[in-house]
Amino acid sequence: MTSTISAEHNSGRNTSNDVQEIAEKVLWLSTSIIHHANRVRPNTTGLKVGGHQASCASMVAIMTSLWFEQLQPGDRVSVKPHASPVLHAINYLLGELDEKYLTTLRSFGGLQSYPSRSKDPDTVDYSTGSVGIGATAPIWGAMSRRYVDTSFGGAGTGRQYSLVGDAELDEGAVWEAIIDPGVAELGEIVWIVDLNRQSLDRVVPNIAARRLEKMFDAAGWQVITVKFGRLLEDLFARSGGEALRRRILDMPNPEYQRLLRCTADQVRDRLPGGGPDAAAIAEVIADVEDATLVESIRNLGGHDLDALREAYSRIDDTRPTVIIAYTVKGFGLPTQGHPQNHSSLLSIDEYEELARTLGTDASSPWGRFPDDTAAGQLCAETAERIRREPIPAATPPAVPTDIGRTPKGTATTQAALGRVLIDLTREVPEAAKRIITVSPDVSSTTNLGGWVNKVGVWSTAERHNWFADDAETIMHWREKPTGQHMELGIAETNLVGLMGELGATWSRWGQPLFPIGVMYDPFVERALEPWSYGIYAGGQSILVGTPSGVTLAAEGGAHQSIKTPSIGLEQPGCITYEPAFAIDVEWTLLASINRLGRSDGTSAYLRLSTRPVDQKLADVPADPAARERRRRQVVAGGYPLIRREGAVVTIAAMGAMMTEALEAAQRLEQIGIVADVLCITSPGELYKALQARRGHGTAESWILDQLLPADRATPLVTVLDGHPHTLAFLATVNRVASTSLGVSNFGQVGSLDEVYKYHRIDTDSIVGAALDVVGH
Repeated sequence: MTSTISAEHNSGRNTSNDVQEIAEKVLWLSTSIIHHANRVRPNTTGLKVGGHQASCASMVAIMTSLWFEQLQPGDRVSVKPHASPVLHAINYLLGELDEKYLTTLRSFGGLQSYPSRSKDPDTVDYSTGSVGIGATAPIWGAMSRRYVDTSFGGAGTGRQYSLVGDAELDEGAVWEAIIDPGVAELGEIVWIVDLNRQSLDRVVPNIAARRLEKMFDAAGWQVITVKFGRLLEDLFARSGGEALRRRILDMPNPEYQRLLRCTADQVRDRLPGGGPDAAAIAEVIADVEDATLVESIRNLGGHDLDALREAYSRIDDTRPTVIIAYTVKGFGLPTQGHPQNHSSLLSIDEYEELARTLGTDASSPWGRFPDDTAAGQLCAETAERIRREPIPAATPPAVPTDIGRTPKGTATTQAALGRVLIDLTREVPEAAKRIITVSPDVSSTTNLGGWVNKVGVWSTAERHNWFADDAETIMHWREKPTGQHMELGIAETNLVGLMGELGATWSRWGQPLFPIGVMYDPFVERALEPWSYGIYAGGQSILVGTPSGVTLAAEGGAHQSIKTPSIGLEQPGCITYEPAFAIDVEWTLLASINRLGRSDGTSAYLRLSTRPVDQKLADVPADPAARERRRRQVVAGGYPLIRREGAVVTIAAMGAMMTEALEAAQRLEQIGIVADVLCITSPGELYKALQARRGHGTAESWILDQLLPADRATPLVTVLDGHPHTLAFLATVNRVASTSLGVSNFGQVGSLDEVYKYHRIDTDSIVGAALDVVGH
């Protein structure tokens, strides 16, 4: 086996040799972390532990050069998921990870499969794992840092790096982020693409660096390509060398990958090819020693420390930069370049061979550099250079639980959102300064217009509003660095990615923000994975889905959400609400804001509607104590809206269906069937209370006693504008007979009455279900 990291023609400085030595140690440690998890640690289940030694190896030089020569305290790095052991190896050498964790990869309580801010014991700047999501996170982190620094100060400066596998660029979310117009102004963003031309299953035949370069360039990014190391560049400098360069650049990816598995004689036979320059190419390599020839063909820029150093020096901090680094998957390992090496593991013999090549001991793999060695001193100097001072998290400002206004007339829950935000700017301006709304080009159609007019739109620089003097322009787009609304393109994944990073500023820079993202509810499913991942990574935010359900009748099935209520119920780290009345919106939104920006914080999802509802139906208590009791019930999951003596059936409804539920109760009473009516605001909170009552959780369960007391247990009809199973569990509270109404088919265009009747959630259907369940 040849040298793993090319040291040829480095600058001659001792630090270059030291970085090379560290890189080889990082290769060894990252490989050993995975080896131990799979070959050494006892495994009683027989299930594969896994890990990605080849994916780590292709990143070793890139990451070693970055950490030990480039990073500054304010810089942050998103590491491609499969290279997590490289990150842990570097942190171990820097003294940030205890040796005991090196044997715990993918074990319970140990090092996570992929980098995790919330679960790994060492420093992880960005959680990654879901391909494409971690790659884009530093873009939104850059926006969040700028917002915090402009509004509150103290966020400092720093580059936001993404280390990305080339196959990761297949994800559409990556390009949605890259081409967003605001991103071209963020000069602190640096992406490094590990161009190893392999995915999980194969060598990808058509990955073309030139095409990637053009795509990034068209989006306004600086493009730096690191193709070859010094050994190859020396060959290109020979007579006939340009023909060799063209041959390597033009050959198909699989052909090149095959060369990586060849002996020297096979390289001499295959490399010249059959073109007109074959003889010239053969002459270029004729006198190259066998070992040098084999090493040269693998000498790509992503493994050459000098080439990487030169690339980093060219970064233009006035616009985003992408460094496309040619690499070999598995570089330095016996499996290098193999088309199926993605998750392959070194055998014990191969591992011991690697130890011999690197001059280390396979039986004692975890040694650090002694303090008195040059490499050890560089590790200590690097740890000191990139050390960050702890930033205490500020206590979020108090937000009232009740503004004190009782909505009148007819209103929608969607309109109530904008009204509450405006109220907060008057009632608690200091807290309102921390609210930042985000939307994908739907702020006007989701009733945020008044809020946006008041607080302005965030931009990296102030822009002239050319419509300021147009009397017919109702919504004013005042763009400035102090604006509190961020508008992205029509890309929901971008929106929730930004929300996650805005919601993590309390842990990054000690400044809590209250991010509220608004999108059409049908597209919550499109954004669900990155939003869920943001919550996993510690980003606390409020997602508002509006308008929602088949209540958006005229828009047809494509815009009518069905599954989102149950999604909200099932999403970890999130409390979901579907308020029926404007006052419920106020109370649940304020409660949700009060849970943001803290170590024990929680995200929220509010599902709102454009259906006008008579606010008198809310029957808000006038007595202050009774009003507070109602507010607590709303936040806890639901409240009794109608209690009647002699009730023989209970109707539990949610959101837009409250009007039909109340009408059904009235009609039932006319035929001698007395019904209680419950307004459910959060099925998720009620389910947690039920689980706690049964000994499966720690939530409080008092709301069940007030909402569904055992002494009022009657047959139950549940109804919502969403999938019926969302509320079906309520019947198990008191083990009563039940019928669950909801939407389980794609919607239809029509009037509200027609659409409700089609899905059997209209008043007639509720009345019929109640009669059935009580046996009439």
